[in-house]
Amino acid sequence: MNFGGTIMEIFREGGPVMWPLLAFSILGVVFIIERLLALRQAKINVNEFLAKIRKSLIVNRSVKDAIKVCEDYKGPVPSILKAGLLKYGQPKEDVEKTIENAALFEMGRMERNLVWLATIANVSPLLGFFGTVAGMIKSFDALAEAGLSNPGLVAAGISEALITTAAGLAVAIPTQLAYNFFMNKINKFVRDIETSTNMLLETFGEMQRSGIAPDASGPSAGGASVTPGG
Repeated sequence: MNFGGTIMEIFREGGPVMWPLLAFSILGVVFIIERLLALRQAKINVNEFLAKIRKSLIVNRSVKDAIKVCEDYKGPVPSILKAGLLKYGQPKEDVEKTIENAALFEMGRMERNLVWLATIANVSPLLGFFGTVAGMIKSFDALAEAGLSNPGLVAAGISEALITTAAGLAVAIPTQLAYNFFMNKINKFVRDIETSTNMLLETFGEMQRSGIAPDASGPSAGGASVTPGG
């Protein structure tokens, strides 16, 4: 069985709507792979990371060591906590605002290209249905011209209609599943960010009550800038 030839025949029978569906399928695969790699690199052991931050701040009494821990990890949680650590010693409102801005920046990075996956998942079935309507119009035109004497012409239009519907669903279903999967992963990152930032703010309170001052190289002395992507 010539599987490749069969696929090409089905593609041709589907009509011109198959071309945008093919483009959507390629873009969907590209964006899915890109998001898989990006979110995989951003994943860390949050409990281990927070334990190191706590040790640096409470045991070692060093904000600088905690910043170094953040730089040893990749992902949104370390980047956001680093932004907060660079503001230690400044008013709580400033620290919270910095953390909020860093979180918005990291959320934008995590959700990058997901809008395209959502668009592909939503538009692909509509393109398939458009192809269905076009195929049915072709069938009725053939029926009007040839009557029932040539059922093959009618069948060709119906075949085109069914192929485009199936192709649209074949593109949309895995894309929608991938989108839901990524959103679930991002929601987990959001929970980790909330837990981590709450821990950092509580630790800052403990440090200030204990009289732990910012490191000499910290932002209060040197005016260090905050780079959320860190």
